[in-house]
Amino acid sequence: MKYVLVTGGVVSGLGKGVTASSIGVLLKACGLRVTSIKIDPYLNTDAGTMSPFEHGEVFVLDDGGEVDLDLGNYERFLDIKLTRDNNITTGKVYQSVIEKERRGDYLGKTVQVVPHVTDAIQEWIERVAMIPVDGKDGPADVCVIELGGTIGDIESMPFIEALGQFSYRVGAGNFCLIHVSLVPVLNVVGEQKTKPTQHSVRGLRGLGLTPNILACRSTTALEENVKVKLSQFCHVLAENIVTLYDVSNIWHIPLLLRDQRAHEAIFKVLNLQSVNKEPALKEWTSRAELCDKLHKPVRIAMVGKYTGHSDSYLSVLKALLHASVAWRKKLVVEWVPACDLEDTTAQENPEAYKAAWKLLKGADGVLVPGGFGDRGVQGKIVAAKYARENRVPYLGICLGMQIAVIEFARSVLGLQDANSTEFDPNAKNPCVIFMPEVGSKTHMGGTMRLGSRRTYFQVSDCVSAKLYGNRSYIDERHRHRYEVNPEMVTRLERAGLSFTGKDETGQRMEIIELPSHPYFVGVQFHPEFKSRPGEPSALFLGLIAAASGELDAVLQGSNTRKVSRTNHINVNGSIKYYQNGTILDGNGVLNRFYTNGNGLHL
Repeated sequence: MKYVLVTGGVVSGLGKGVTASSIGVLLKACGLRVTSIKIDPYLNTDAGTMSPFEHGEVFVLDDGGEVDLDLGNYERFLDIKLTRDNNITTGKVYQSVIEKERRGDYLGKTVQVVPHVTDAIQEWIERVAMIPVDGKDGPADVCVIELGGTIGDIESMPFIEALGQFSYRVGAGNFCLIHVSLVPVLNVVGEQKTKPTQHSVRGLRGLGLTPNILACRSTTALEENVKVKLSQFCHVLAENIVTLYDVSNIWHIPLLLRDQRAHEAIFKVLNLQSVNKEPALKEWTSRAELCDKLHKPVRIAMVGKYTGHSDSYLSVLKALLHASVAWRKKLVVEWVPACDLEDTTAQENPEAYKAAWKLLKGADGVLVPGGFGDRGVQGKIVAAKYARENRVPYLGICLGMQIAVIEFARSVLGLQDANSTEFDPNAKNPCVIFMPEVGSKTHMGGTMRLGSRRTYFQVSDCVSAKLYGNRSYIDERHRHRYEVNPEMVTRLERAGLSFTGKDETGQRMEIIELPSHPYFVGVQFHPEFKSRPGEPSALFLGLIAAASGELDAVLQGSNTRKVSRTNHINVNGSIKYYQNGTILDGNGVLNRFYTNGNGLHL
């Protein structure tokens, strides 16, 4: 097993996660199998209880692990499925060590940070690195490890010590350290300054780790004299210093690394010269360039609680981007604070109220993502009502589905007191209730319905089933405590709301639709967590297509696997003919498509 460690210096938020993911893409493009580990030095055992304002979104894995959002980057970039153990935290490590001590595993020894905690970290890394994450048998060839925080943080000291020992433990030729550091450009002098990186590397070396490669974040490419200076003072070969300058979209980062021959530098350090071939990044390059060329906008109103912090909805944004690029549209996200849509804001801050409604009414589609707590709920309800009444494409995720049910019960059934017991424990008409299998309302960590669960389609001729390729069931990831009250389902269905997806018991409502609406879909699960750049989430693709007025093309394309050789499909309002995976017209090939159970991809 070969290991690549990515550390960061000077300031946080430099993009270590994207850098680590891009390194993985580069190595994978050279034919290597890659896995990833994220180390978070905080004391929390996982990210489940952390506020989105503090740490961005909580990413959920198939096994129910609530982890750092960087693992979402790894999964999207590398198209892999990680486990909860691929996210190491101080809390997990100390919990493991204390459990061993309580069992007497240390045979009476005084338990200390060195060697017991540091040994536990190294053993954890070695164990998890061997777990296959790409669907193939056997371990990966390379494990990319990202150490969160910055060098010098007191919280990360045990990990720095452990990784220093680990580099000797695995031996030379099996460990490569890439240090991501800032090279700022001061507006006053317009010069790239190397001193912050020099100090960062000096601190890293003082802690027993020597970088093999420097990845320098800057607004522009490093000047040659700056590279020479960094090489001299940081003791890193000039050819091993790469620039990660600002780019139009993050899909360009692996291409930047390739163009600067970063893979060759990594192969030299890891003694992998025999694998040293040109990375196969043709599809990746096409996607990155296509994203830059798109100009026809599709506007999606994101009605949420944390609109001031985009990382709170990172996976949702990425899923929207994947779908919009696949459908050849330029994504424009209109951030609409849910609170600003409410009547109280109209009285207290009329300008904010007016601005929020202007954004909502100017959007081509509306998306209400998941969330917790009652702040902004009324604003989300009126957004769902606006989309339903004005036939605007709508996608509600988790809470977004629940508020759509509440709004329907209030407006269509006339139950003005309909609500969720999350917001009103004494609601007379509880449309959404606390899940009976969850043991605690007070203990937050790991007490939700988490991870991959199966949804069975109840209606074959519905939008969601068609988008998923007419499959009988799907597996998607969940993260919620409340669900639609099964006792209300019959009344809601009689009024026109269709529950097209349920769990295996038939008691848990997973998907809702309004058959009379152009596109009104709500799901209890989180489809954004499984969206990939090359395989957009079916429901997000449906939203973008519907918002573009082209949903029929996707729905007709969902049946492509059932035809023999030649058929037709509506693309951009005109009929095209496809044959063997290629869309044709009288002039020859127009585009290529494929179906993978998530609908049609052009």
